[in-house]
Amino acid sequence: MASYHGPKAKVQRRFGEALMPRPKYQRILEKRAYPPGEHGREKQFRRGRRSAFGLQLDEKQKLSFIYNVRERQLRRYYKRAIRMPGRTGANLLSLLERRLDNIVYKAGFAATIWAARQLVNHGHILVNGRRVDLPSYQVMPGDVVEVHERMKKNVHIQQWVEEGGITTPNYLNVDRDNLRATMTHVPEGKEIFVPVDIQLVVEYYNRLT
Repeated sequence: MASYHGPKAKVQRRFGEALMPRPKYQRILEKRAYPPGEHGREKQFRRGRRSAFGLQLDEKQKLSFIYNVRERQLRRYYKRAIRMPGRTGANLLSLLERRLDNIVYKAGFAATIWAARQLVNHGHILVNGRRVDLPSYQVMPGDVVEVHERMKKNVHIQQWVEEGGITTPNYLNVDRDNLRATMTHVPEGKEIFVPVDIQLVVEYYNRLT
C-alpha cells in the first residue's frame, strides 16, 4: 500500500488542528490559522455547519492520515475489527496501533510515521531478531522490536531518541539505550490517544455496508 508523500502541514491546516505532535506543525497552524488554498482565508470565516456525513468523512480521513494508511487498507482493518469481540472502534484502533511502523514511531525510533515506514521498508527493523520489512506487520504481545545494529549509530535516529518528542504508550516497554521496544500487552482503547472521534469513523463505514 502506497504511503502518503504530500505536504503534511497542508493536510493538518485543512482540518484546523495538529494531528502530529511536532512543534513545527503547531507553529504553522498558529501562523496560518486558515485552510490551504487561494480562498483559504475566506473559508476561515464561513465554514458553516457540516453534514453528518461530512463530519464522519473528516474523522475517517484524519485517522487515515495519522496512521499513514490508504482507504482500501483502512476498510480492510474495519472489516477485521467487526469480526473481533468487543467494540468495533476500539478494535480498529488496536489493529492500527499494532502496525509495525506505528510501533517504531511510538517507541521514539523515528520522528514521524512516514520516517518509521521508511525504516521498516528498508529493512532496518527487527522483530524478535528477524528482519521484517512490512509496515503493516501486526506486532503481538511479547514481541521485541529493535533497530538493526548497523543503524543504531545513525545520527537521525540518535537525535529522535534524545529529543523524545512523543510520549511512550503504556503497552510498550522501551529500552532507549539499545533502541529496543517490547509490547507488553494488546493496546486498549483508553491507552490510545489520537485526535479522532472513532465512533464517527465506525458510523462512516456502517453507512457504506
